[in-house]
Amino acid sequence: MIKKLLAFPILAFVVILQTTIISRLQLLSGSADLMLVVLVAWALQEQVDTAWHWAVLGGLMIGTVSGVPFPATILGYLAVVGLARLVLKRIWELPILAMFFVTFLGTLIFQLISFVSMAASGDAIPLNDAFSLIVLPSVLLNLLIALPVSAMMRDLALWMYPMKEEI
Repeated sequence: MIKKLLAFPILAFVVILQTTIISRLQLLSGSADLMLVVLVAWALQEQVDTAWHWAVLGGLMIGTVSGVPFPATILGYLAVVGLARLVLKRIWELPILAMFFVTFLGTLIFQLISFVSMAASGDAIPLNDAFSLIVLPSVLLNLLIALPVSAMMRDLALWMYPMKEEI
């Protein structure tokens, strides 16, 4: 029970960091999505069983502070966590490669879902501009923060879910 409740303060802290510091560090018009990278790193931990809960909660929290509609943030984060869990079952021998791969593809998926939802609401920019000014810089920034976030989430997962020693 306590493991599920720890998601609230951890993800609230991620939202605070995202909105106050990370969103101000921009490359062209793109910025890193700390929540996405945290969710990817969390979902790629084998012992974690709360990745889906974190995706929904993260989507709700980011949906309240961003201009992207709630369904799009929740759907986007669920898609990214689903991709991470799928990759975890296939490429578990190379966790850092899986982190970079899922961060790359997950950013593209999340940005596509955001673009489509914004276009449906009438707030879209041209696709070429969105790709070159927002998506590509966001992918680069997410990949830059992927390694340290992965290490922190691995340590958190080991603390919350201690490995059982094999006899």
